[in-house]
Amino acid sequence: MTDVWKPSVTVAAIIEHEGRFLMIEEQAADGLRLNQPAGHLEQGEALTQAVVREALEESAHDFTPTALIGMYLSRNVSSKRSAVQTTYLRFAFTGTLGQRHERALDTGIVRTLWMTHAELAACPERHRSPLVLRCIDDYLAGQRAPLSLLYTDASICEVDHG
Repeated sequence: MTDVWKPSVTVAAIIEHEGRFLMIEEQAADGLRLNQPAGHLEQGEALTQAVVREALEESAHDFTPTALIGMYLSRNVSSKRSAVQTTYLRFAFTGTLGQRHERALDTGIVRTLWMTHAELAACPERHRSPLVLRCIDDYLAGQRAPLSLLYTDASICEVDHG
């Protein structure tokens, strides 16, 4: 039997306000890292539903995606997990930040913070992945695609009652 290669699908919310970006500081396998509110696509979700959920879980804010910034493929090799390699397919969205809720942040999230591009560019060793700054660079370059490019078939949301 051969192994089937399957990248991990993730989503990220690129949220800017007055020149600062909403970031999260999280405890990762390799230490304390900076990332956008981001996480894995779960079974039964559309990509836009996943980014809304992840933004709420990791930042305690509502988020409404308005455009796709880009799709990114990268590989991470963990120095702490016996050189385990994981390939990620990330869908980065921009949109509007909504109401903040009084709720606990997701497990592993230490805090949220607002950072400028210059502040983020000055500490790449703290980024969860090289995609953190790349997504912001693409956002600042004006890269946007309509959400209508993404299609989720109804079969994704069907529940198996078997």
